[in-house]
Amino acid sequence: MVRIAVSGSIATDHLMTFPGEFAGQLLAERLDVVSLSFLVDELVVRRGGVAANIAYGLGLLGLRPVLLGGVGADFGDYRAWLERHGVDCSHVHVSRSRHTARFVCTTDRNQCQIASFYPGAMAESGAVRLSDIGEPFDLVLIGADEPATMLARADECRKLGIPFAVDPSQQLARFDGADIMAFIDGARYLLTNEYEGALLEAKTGCTAAQLQARVEVRVTTLADRGVHVATRHERFTVPAAATARVVDPTGVGDGFRAGFFAGVLHGRSLRESARLGCLVAARVIESAGSQEYTLD
Repeated sequence: MVRIAVSGSIATDHLMTFPGEFAGQLLAERLDVVSLSFLVDELVVRRGGVAANIAYGLGLLGLRPVLLGGVGADFGDYRAWLERHGVDCSHVHVSRSRHTARFVCTTDRNQCQIASFYPGAMAESGAVRLSDIGEPFDLVLIGADEPATMLARADECRKLGIPFAVDPSQQLARFDGADIMAFIDGARYLLTNEYEGALLEAKTGCTAAQLQARVEVRVTTLADRGVHVATRHERFTVPAAATARVVDPTGVGDGFRAGFFAGVLHGRSLRESARLGCLVAARVIESAGSQEYTLD
């Protein structure tokens, strides 16, 4: 059986709705002493984190991904959920002092938001190393995580000769050009969205051709225009899959990655794998939450 490890953030999203307007509660002349509390109408707790989202999709598609990341003692219910859906959580690091990462956000009726992100146990995600696991992997996918862990994970893959994919995502803002080059160098796959791809080129000062020379496959998602795939020998665009309705775009990119790498590891071509990724992404956007979709 093919083996894939997915390294990155594991988090929960706590989403609340305020029926009024934040702007009406803010006094310009008193912002230096602001102290507010909002009575909300709704609280929704959703499972998230890029690594957990991708691992969930891979599990649905018949693989048994090994999840790597840091969590708190409050991870019990989330662990049970992932394991029921085919994810191997036996190598997730459990912190003794920190909670699982948490995103807390309140949205008013004008879609304005006040939010906080607590990284928590994500700071300890590097506690488990690939060499500690003692089993071979066909691919390691390194997603957004504690920045030092991302760099160390890529370096370890190079030293161990393990094929790896890099997906800097939200942490691209934290990396300078040298960090980016150290992260992506020698990767089999580089994944970004269109904006992140342009930012990556600007920060490194590299052209698209120069970046392509450092990785085997570059995958750029284009939102509702699909995905562009480039290798050193070919390039093509696969259109987005049709959706019945748009409910929630959160986690759509993670869904694409799950479908794409499931296709690759099942021996499909890059074009077929990209099509599968787009199909899974469509199922995610039709669902409220990053891990609420099903696949038949």
